[in-house]
Amino acid sequence: MTVTPPRATDGAPAVPERVPAARTAVESAAIAPPTSRFLAKATLVTVVLTAVGSLLGLGRDQALSYLFGAGPETDAFLVAWTVPEFAATLLIEDGLAIVLVPMISVAVIRRARGAAGDPVRSVVATTLPRLSLAFMAAAALLIVGAPYVVRAVSPGLPSPELAVDCTRLTSTCVFTFGLAGYCSAALRAHRRFMAPAAIYVAYNAAIITTMFVLDGRAGVRAAAIGVAIGGGLMVLVQLPSLLRELRRKSAPVVDVPEEPERPMDLALVSSVLLFGLCRQSQVLIERFLGSTLPAGAISHLNYAQKVAQIPMTFSLMLCTVTFPIVAQALAEDDAERARGRVEKDMALVSCIVLFGAAVIVACAPQITECLFQRGAFTAHDTAATAAVMRVYALGLLGHAMVGALIRTYFSTRRPSWYPLAAMVTGIVVTSWLGAASVGGWGVLGIAAANAAGITVTALLLLWGVAGRGVPIRIRQVALEMSKPVRAAVLAAAVGMFCASRVDSSLAGLAVGSAVVTVVFVVSARALGAFGFTPALHSVTRRLPYVRNR
Repeated sequence: MTVTPPRATDGAPAVPERVPAARTAVESAAIAPPTSRFLAKATLVTVVLTAVGSLLGLGRDQALSYLFGAGPETDAFLVAWTVPEFAATLLIEDGLAIVLVPMISVAVIRRARGAAGDPVRSVVATTLPRLSLAFMAAAALLIVGAPYVVRAVSPGLPSPELAVDCTRLTSTCVFTFGLAGYCSAALRAHRRFMAPAAIYVAYNAAIITTMFVLDGRAGVRAAAIGVAIGGGLMVLVQLPSLLRELRRKSAPVVDVPEEPERPMDLALVSSVLLFGLCRQSQVLIERFLGSTLPAGAISHLNYAQKVAQIPMTFSLMLCTVTFPIVAQALAEDDAERARGRVEKDMALVSCIVLFGAAVIVACAPQITECLFQRGAFTAHDTAATAAVMRVYALGLLGHAMVGALIRTYFSTRRPSWYPLAAMVTGIVVTSWLGAASVGGWGVLGIAAANAAGITVTALLLLWGVAGRGVPIRIRQVALEMSKPVRAAVLAAAVGMFCASRVDSSLAGLAVGSAVVTVVFVVSARALGAFGFTPALHSVTRRLPYVRNR
């Protein structure tokens, strides 16, 4: 038996309150603040599996460029690719996860405290059937309306029939991605990160395999078939882990105050999904404007964006791990712990994404040539893609800030329309600048508009977060983020100069990356970047542990 501190009531003598040991053990394991070692291990697992998934994603794009180049066929498929891009954002990454992780995290806390019944199973039984029907209906609607989707996204596309066929195949992912996103949110709320991080490994492996197996018979439609197969594998990868968590026995029922179970708030769901939909509409603007340019423009934008977004993806891995922790801290009214966690995350995110942006700006031609210039992908495609990639890199900090900040607005499980207003403002900027510059600057104008629009959104979200989300110290966060910005600008300039002096693309990439790394590390340490020093210390501290395993 465990004894809690004495408590006096109505002047009566304090009597020790006995609490079952089983409840204490389960509660401490489930809701205790995570240790630094746990965060490091969870982040390491997430980063490693995400790295594998990202490498396979690059392999997928390399296979696409090798088999089909950058022309009408790839443009048609990339219009259909809009569906999984939207579905991944809304159902796996930002939308559904932002709603479900806090909700299930609170249920995990209630189960650990011994609430009657099983709050986790109750949440799943209430939400999953309804959401599954919604996913199925949306997928069916997209399959039937594929011609209208293609016409709306890319009215100037020269091969709409091929795009329609591919869109019907990729639309199945709305159902499978929805189930995969639900599984991911439930597992992360239980602090289980391995299976959710592995979903893109299975997804991209399926697409690559299908493209090479069916290329001769299905052409570029093989990639769309791979999307349909990969979506199903996303669910199967996570299902065993989720079933184990749902079968886990609840803590013994004790006399604790019952909290009314809050259903899924329609206003909360609407505000989150509309934000995600609005954010992803940047892709629609790009595809719409790119369809008015010569064939291959959409492909150049896509290849450049996929590579440029890799630093952003890795920078947000820590936020993926800490989001359930912030949600649980706010559920327990511990705003100070949530604030400290978010501020540390923002500092580290800015360091990682800015380092990656500096490498991309310095070595974009070398990266593009090494990754894509083979088969049907020509030197002209390399030059066009590299130029776009450098412009995209200017908006990477904005993209990372939006991804990190949006979680803080909805961690309290309350609807907030301010993020949507900020995102709409950014989309208006993107649309106006893109429409004004596409005629003179082509794909570079589209990429510049994207960077400007997302940066405006990020600044608005940072300005408004203190009064609507986690009460972070905005001035201090902005000051800390300015330090790696300066280091990145210097590193990119020096790295670009050194990389351009080497003829071989592979050697130039090696030289440029090494120079950027050295200059960024030295500059960040000299400036005292808060996010850089703890990250370096954490890595070096864990090296002996890794070596001794």
